Amino acid sequence: QVRLVESGGGLVQPGGSLRLSCVASGSTFRNVFMRWYRQPPGKERELVATISSGGGITNYLDSVKGRFTISRDNAKNTVYLQMNNLKPEDTAVYYCCYWGSSVYWGQGTQVTVSS
Repeated sequence: QVRLVESGGGLVQPGGSLRLSCVASGSTFRNVFMRWYRQPPGKERELVATISSGGGITNYLDSVKGRFTISRDNAKNTVYLQMNNLKPEDTAVYYCCYWGSSVYWGQGTQVTVSS
């Protein structure tokens, strides 16, 4: 069992920035891919970003490319999502996801982009 705890969400104006963090329990974090998903109000959950176990490979949803950056610190069992130039359409609950032989989800953190 892996526990994921997200933090860093909040209310931000358009054009602003936030950094989400997700800390994982256990000793297998460094061996798995990690993902960030989001679920906008009234919509399906969508994959935002993926990072390989060593951090050398990343992939992004087209609409966030150039604005969001996923990174990880395996020594701290933590994955990050740096979000810059935020737009109202980025408003969603953001979830980190442990993508291993089993899949685990965090509880989600709300990001609201509004003036």
